[in-house]
Amino acid sequence: MRHDHLITSKQLSRADIETVLDRAAEIDADPAAVADRHANAVLGLLFFEPSTRTKMSFETAMKRLGGTVIDMGSVESSSVTKGETLADTVRVIEGYADALVLRHPRQGSATMANELVDVPLLNAGDGAGHHPTQTLLDLYTIRENAGLDDLTIGIMGDLKYGRTVHSLAHALTNFDAHQHFISPESLQLPREVVYDLHQADDGVRVREHDSLEEILPSLDVLYVTRIQRERFPDENEYQKIAGEYQIDLETLEDASDELTVMHPLPRVDEISPEIDETDHAAYFEQAHNGVPVRMALLDLLLSENGGDRDE
Repeated sequence: MRHDHLITSKQLSRADIETVLDRAAEIDADPAAVADRHANAVLGLLFFEPSTRTKMSFETAMKRLGGTVIDMGSVESSSVTKGETLADTVRVIEGYADALVLRHPRQGSATMANELVDVPLLNAGDGAGHHPTQTLLDLYTIRENAGLDDLTIGIMGDLKYGRTVHSLAHALTNFDAHQHFISPESLQLPREVVYDLHQADDGVRVREHDSLEEILPSLDVLYVTRIQRERFPDENEYQKIAGEYQIDLETLEDASDELTVMHPLPRVDEISPEIDETDHAAYFEQAHNGVPVRMALLDLLLSENGGDRDE
C-alpha cells in the first residue's frame, strides 16, 4: 500500500484497516482532542459527479480537524466546460491544497490522477470501480454493531455496478467473514470481482444467491444497495426485479433479532421507512460514521506526509 494515497480497498491490509478504525474510535470518543490538529491544512475537493454524504462528510472532517476546504464546485461552473482535462485539473489544484479528494464517473480515473500528484489523494468513487473511504466507514459500522470476525454478511441489490459493494467485498477478505451476494442474474457481481475474491479468500467463503429468503436467518449484517432504474431499458423489467429486492418488517420476520441492516444511501424504496424505527436500522449511523472515519484517515495521511505545509 502507498500510504500517501488511497485509491482502492485492495491496498488495505487488515493492519491498515484496524489502524484507521482504531483512530476513528479515538476521535469519535473525544473529537475536541483533535480540533486544531491540522489548523493550517487545506483539503481540495474535486467532485465530477453529484455527492451529498461523501462530499459533506469530507468537508466536515477537515473543518473539525481545524483545517479549511477548497471546492472545485460543479463541473458546469469549472474549467472542465472549456475543455480542461482531468490531468490538468488535478495538477493545478495540487498546488493549492495539502490533500485531494476526487470523485469521477470514469473507472480508473483515480489511478491515473494518483500518478500525477505528490500530495495525498483519496478516491471518493470512480465510476463502477471503487469507493474505499466508504468501505472504511462501512467496516467501522460493522465492527461497532456485529464485529468483523466470525461475521456472516449478506450484500443485496445492484452488485454489478455498485462500487461500494466491490470495495467492501475486497476489504472483508481480510477478516473471518462469510459473504453472501444476493441479486438478480443481470446484476450479479462482475466475474472478475468474483475471481479476485476467491483468490483472496482461501476458505472460499463467497456465495451467490438470487433470493434473500434462504440465507436471511443466518445473517449478522444485511447490506442493501439500490437497484438502479437507469440501467434498465424496459421499465416493466425494472419494476419486476426491484420489487423482489425490497425489505420491510414482514421480510425481516425470519431474521435474527441482532441483524444489522445497512445501506450506503441514497435509498429509493428498497428499505421501507418502517425499518427506520427498529433496532435493525444502522444506515443513518453508518452515514454519520463518515465524519470520524474520514477525520481519522485525513489525520493519518497528513501526519504521515509531513503535516501541513505552513507549519
